[in-house]
Amino acid sequence: MTRKIAANSRSALARIAEFVDRTPLRRSAALSDELGADVYCKLENRQVTGSFKLRGAVNRLLTLDEEQRMRACVAASSGNHGAAVACAAHELGVAAIVFVPEQTSTVKVDKIRSYGGDVRFFGTDGLDTELHARTYAEENGLFYLSPYNDPEVIAGQGSIGVEILEDLPDVDAVFVAVGGGGLIGGVGSVLKDHDTNIRVYGCQPLASPVMARSIEAGRIIDMASAPTLSDGTAGGIEEDSITFPLNQAVVDAWIIVDEGQIADAMRRYRETDGEVVEGAAGVAIAGLLERREAISGEKIVIIICGGNVGGDALERIG
Repeated sequence: MTRKIAANSRSALARIAEFVDRTPLRRSAALSDELGADVYCKLENRQVTGSFKLRGAVNRLLTLDEEQRMRACVAASSGNHGAAVACAAHELGVAAIVFVPEQTSTVKVDKIRSYGGDVRFFGTDGLDTELHARTYAEENGLFYLSPYNDPEVIAGQGSIGVEILEDLPDVDAVFVAVGGGGLIGGVGSVLKDHDTNIRVYGCQPLASPVMARSIEAGRIIDMASAPTLSDGTAGGIEEDSITFPLNQAVVDAWIIVDEGQIADAMRRYRETDGEVVEGAAGVAIAGLLERREAISGEKIVIIICGGNVGGDALERIG
């Protein structure tokens, strides 16, 4: 499976080039000096919609036939995937209905609506929202565009890995925030296909470490999520998600960080690198800091997965 995802990711990069930005891979002088490593940040927070999600959404819609595109597509999202679907659908002339959890930040809801998405609220957990959206799509004969449980979405996210290797072919390790597992599944497949020695670290918040705990259990488990700054990675995983075996195959180690570590990472990155990033990106940065002893002298990439953060979260981190 990983080899096929890697090949599809390379094809996806060419397919989506017209619609997405090639984001910078920038060396962080502050993190590099502190950790004694060459630390590079893949700045997906500078992507068109402010997160990596646009890649997967565009790739999936471009792989639909004309008849499917004529119908509305349905998505479920805590915000970033919804904005990506709405943006991609607008560019391709497809109507988009986006279901979001009730607690989704105003910033993310407004962004979805700014691209013409029809926002509808349902549920308090990401998995509840996903299941409802999928059922709605099936009952109304519409296409459901999953945020992660779709090989073409995963391949779109995997295009980030292709860009990383083009810019830094001798990378030693990558740190990635994980929710449903599509981003790390795609990127990890590309990196491992290039060199099996590249280490892939999956980073999750203690408030919602669903994929990590599922991998430990050997099956996807149902567990409650607590509120977290990393709302983009919070929530459950679909029972049959293809990202589970993919994550089993490509992730070398899991790092769990608490809310204090996430807030500190977000605050630190803003002060040293001059950019405001969302909680999920903070999770990846915190994961790197947690493993500082293991990466000395190496070439490291952190995927800064998004920059869509609301005022309430900014107040919490200070």
